[in-house]
Amino acid sequence: MSRHAGTRGKARFAATALALVMAAGLAGCGTDRMSTGSIGPSRGKAVETMSAGELQSASVALGRSYASNPNDKGLAIKYATVLQMNGDADQSLAVMRKLAIAYPKDRDVLAAYGKALAANGQLQPALDAVRRAQTPEYPDWKLVSAEGAILDQLGQKDQARERYRKALELKPNEPSVLSNLGMSYLLGGDLRMAETYLRSAAQQPSADSRVRQNLALVVGLQGRFDEAEKIASQELPPDQAAANVAYLRKMLSQQNAWNQLKKEDKGGGAETNTN
Repeated sequence: MSRHAGTRGKARFAATALALVMAAGLAGCGTDRMSTGSIGPSRGKAVETMSAGELQSASVALGRSYASNPNDKGLAIKYATVLQMNGDADQSLAVMRKLAIAYPKDRDVLAAYGKALAANGQLQPALDAVRRAQTPEYPDWKLVSAEGAILDQLGQKDQARERYRKALELKPNEPSVLSNLGMSYLLGGDLRMAETYLRSAAQQPSADSRVRQNLALVVGLQGRFDEAEKIASQELPPDQAAANVAYLRKMLSQQNAWNQLKKEDKGGGAETNTN
């Protein structure tokens, strides 16, 4: 297989993987674990584990509170996060843009603003916001990891992985960073390396649901559907775990991504990453 054919095949696989990440709802983005506190029917429940109905209810409840106090930093960030999870990226960005005006030098606000920009596809402004939030003499590992996630979306995988490794120097064995690093290799078509990092992430005591769902994704992408469903069902309801795996099967069947990847492996089309 020619190098160009291998590159095109990996690009198609990465596009399939990214579609799976987004549509199956399995990916994490390195954000802090966040719950809805005491607002709404899903009080105390982590945002990433909410169903579509729970997210909608939380969005409505948080929206009411936000309307009466839009400059409450914690409330605004929480509301923007729920809006983003609920698919309202434009509204989420509007909330964070207003908050960034009110708190122009706040690291938490700038970091959340950067993530909202990235979710809206405004990657370069997102990168600028996250970098502005960073303090070189006291670097924040969360911001370093967020920078890596944006660089990955810009297609700058080598720079992204350097940022993840820097974040791991600052916060060794942090599962969200290990997960981001694993997802970087997934999007690059290296499923074996992706699984290595995601398994390491999932074994950490502070690993959350997103990390394990990312592991389920990469296992499923390798055709080990029963194992993927078992991992997913540890925290998801059985019907949701089964639905995610069914979606994986359907996508891989439609786009032939798994067979394409195996052909590339046999033909030497895949590149070895040394960084």
